Amino acid sequence: MEKKKTYSGETGKEKSAGQKRNGSICPVSGKCGGCQYVDMPYKEQLKKKQRQVEQLLKGYGKVMPIIGMDAPAHYRNKVHAVFAFQKGRGIISGIYQEKSHRVVPVESCLLENQKAGEIIRSVRELAKSFKLKAYDEDSGYGLLRHVLVRVGHITGEIMVVLVLGSPVLSSKKNFVNELCKLHPEITTILVNVNNKRTSMVLGEKEQVIYGKGFIEDELCGRRFKISAKSFYQVNSVQTEALYAKAAEYAQLTGKETVVDAYCGIGTIALAVAGQAGKVIGVELNKDAVRDAVMNAKINRIKNADFYQNDAGRFLTQMADAGEKVDVVFMDPPRSGSTEEFLDALICIRPKRVVYISCEPETLARDLKYLTGKSGYRVQEITPVDMFPFTGNIEIVCSLSNRKSKPDTQVK
Repeated sequence: MEKKKTYSGETGKEKSAGQKRNGSICPVSGKCGGCQYVDMPYKEQLKKKQRQVEQLLKGYGKVMPIIGMDAPAHYRNKVHAVFAFQKGRGIISGIYQEKSHRVVPVESCLLENQKAGEIIRSVRELAKSFKLKAYDEDSGYGLLRHVLVRVGHITGEIMVVLVLGSPVLSSKKNFVNELCKLHPEITTILVNVNNKRTSMVLGEKEQVIYGKGFIEDELCGRRFKISAKSFYQVNSVQTEALYAKAAEYAQLTGKETVVDAYCGIGTIALAVAGQAGKVIGVELNKDAVRDAVMNAKINRIKNADFYQNDAGRFLTQMADAGEKVDVVFMDPPRSGSTEEFLDALICIRPKRVVYISCEPETLARDLKYLTGKSGYRVQEITPVDMFPFTGNIEIVCSLSNRKSKPDTQVK
């Protein structure tokens, strides 16, 4: 796959030796549904995404050229595999078919970190030799449900999470020894227990069975602790490009009070802390907040505070208390922001808002709400290709406050 010129952005039309009879470079592209653009030349993917963003958002402000990757393959630092039993094959590992819970067996993936893929295949083979049963979603019988692998892009540290239907893993010590013998790069292994009939991958209980229970990685010159449940961008290379553009849009001088809404483990907040007077991060996930506090200590950053709270509620409380905020970074989930948050944002009236979005349609909806109800205007919009070979697009958007005070008090 690395030899196929279309993946490097060139326009060559030749097929690699791995080209499959179904016409796709990927043998499961017709079943998986994860890579909508897997056989499209990379430059064409970028053009298609650029057009999509322009069609949706050019009415709000200037859309800049999309930021692509030099080497777009195998970018995912977080890899998840589901396990199941298949008659005639025994235990299989792969992904759910799009819009179903049917498991598609996968041996390798163009998107995923290659070492993570190797580890998942080793877990599958060890499960067979240790006679571990794959979990059956219909009956609730079986042990091995999922495996999650996280790889530090810079540090090379590797976390393996074995998601089991029961807390009892027989021959646990021997299993760990064999896995680490095959992959000495592994730095920590956890058992996560998910015994509920749910579509969620991770359960509430987890136990560290090897190493320190987390990994660390470097991003934007900062070091971050990453636990099993923490949100951490899956494409480290493009995350640095995204955050650099976000910091540029914030126009920080070293004096501003900055709020990082939906802050996760504090990646944006800590990346810009050296350019701001004070940084406040708010996040609902308690595990992520705990990691963010630890990450501030690891990086010896003293001007950043983190709070566990709903982002909208937190901004409303700040507005009610009359507190001043100069810049707000917001990176909401795919569903976009809430009206409560946007109303609170309009009330507190920061000079600048930097909106990071992974869904252009909900971004368009929120921009319409923001620009229609306030004195905010969109200055510039930059798409970033965080997810090559897929239809997903990340966008960073800068908004500025045209008025010092709102026309009306937002309730």
